[in-house]
Amino acid sequence: MAKKVLKFGGTSVGTIERILHVAQIIKKERDSGNEVIAIVSAMAGKTNELLNQSKTISKDFNKRELDVLLASGEQVTSSLLSGALIELGVNSKSWLNWQIPILTEGENLNARIINMNISKINKFLSEGGVAIIPGFQGVSKNGEVTTIGRGGSDATAVAVAKIFNADKCEIYTDVDGIYSTDPNKIPVAKKIEKISYEEMLELSSLGAKVMQPSAVQTAMMYNIPLEVKSTFTDRQGTKIFNQESIDYTKSVTGVAYSKDDAKITLMGVQDKPGVAADIFEPLSKNQINVDMVIQNISSDHKTTDITFTIKRDDLLKTIEILKGNKDIQYDSMSHNDKVSKISIVGAGMVSTPGVTYRMFRSLAEEKINILAISTSEIKLSVIINEDDTLKAIKKLHTVFELD
Repeated sequence: MAKKVLKFGGTSVGTIERILHVAQIIKKERDSGNEVIAIVSAMAGKTNELLNQSKTISKDFNKRELDVLLASGEQVTSSLLSGALIELGVNSKSWLNWQIPILTEGENLNARIINMNISKINKFLSEGGVAIIPGFQGVSKNGEVTTIGRGGSDATAVAVAKIFNADKCEIYTDVDGIYSTDPNKIPVAKKIEKISYEEMLELSSLGAKVMQPSAVQTAMMYNIPLEVKSTFTDRQGTKIFNQESIDYTKSVTGVAYSKDDAKITLMGVQDKPGVAADIFEPLSKNQINVDMVIQNISSDHKTTDITFTIKRDDLLKTIEILKGNKDIQYDSMSHNDKVSKISIVGAGMVSTPGVTYRMFRSLAEEKINILAISTSEIKLSVIINEDDTLKAIKKLHTVFELD
């Protein structure tokens, strides 16, 4: 007998018919002798609907009340799913965040799970019960409802798996695993049978939408076996575990892309110690994440150009902060929000010479200009013009033998 955490995303529970189907999956696991804790998202589209409703009242809706509002979506799903299981003869119970409780810390809309009480649920599981827990939420030490960011049900599932010492955490979605790139864009994309935590973390951070990055990071930290699989087929999914358990035959595992970025260049910045800190400190204080940074030194060593990338949604706020920053001087500023980030990821890159050359040569052959570059041991990312996105993905997918 194993203890399993099963997480079902919004598309998996998007209709009553799908909730009934999920109930059958859970019953099958329970009937096999496994102890089951199910984590559920809100029904597909529900969170956006609630957000839009709040915006009709105020574009700056109170964050405490927004947490309470958004948490309701998962609570509805958990009750419906538990009710469906009871109709199938399963001893099921839904548990709200304050009933467990799931303890969190941090600010509204971006809290972090720190602990939860396992005694009540463990007792219920030992009696043959199935526990249904709404994802994405918790309760602060002051008893306030909190949410843990979009996609937070993944983080809830992994946290539950860790705290309950589960044998496995399965993430159910509308695709049957992790693919070498977006199969909706590249039909020849192939499903990856095994992938390391490190590779999955890079792919999810770089635009792959299948798993939330913080959930992968937690799983990696505590060595929690993950599997991403489809709610709608019985095919094996993608297993995510330690890098040492994988035999790499290719240098690149996947190609990711994101159209969420914008590029800013400050020209004629004074070239002296502390200037970069003066530029980026106020951005940090305003919760603006800077990704790639490129600095070009002028021939007279008196001025420099600094280029960096941020999230597209932060562009206007960033420009406003830079223009109001009296601690830096520069000749001019340019910005471009019609860019995309293309990344290749693979643990095999560490031991394979020439990967960087092959990527750059491939893009050059397609006449794609590189605007910025970022690297790590298992990742190489470039910023290019948005119009070249599909052409770049296709080329790299072929060059690195992923077709």
